[in-house]
Amino acid sequence: MSDLNAQLLAAHDSDDKTTLVSLYICAADQDDDIDASCFFLTHAYIFALEIADPRASMLRQKLASHGRETPVN
Repeated sequence: MSDLNAQLLAAHDSDDKTTLVSLYICAADQDDDIDASCFFLTHAYIFALEIADPRASMLRQKLASHGRETPVN
């Protein structure tokens, strides 16, 4: 995960929000701890909302499935 951490830091440094969405999704998928996974998904969701990324809806649904967001109707 250290390579992923380095990529996250680089994306933050360059303010590359599209890449941040992708990397935080990847981090969430790699973590077996549901709380940690939802932490990463929340970050991905926030950045997706900021840039109107179409993945925001999917991220919201994933968070809702774990009780972290209101379900999408």
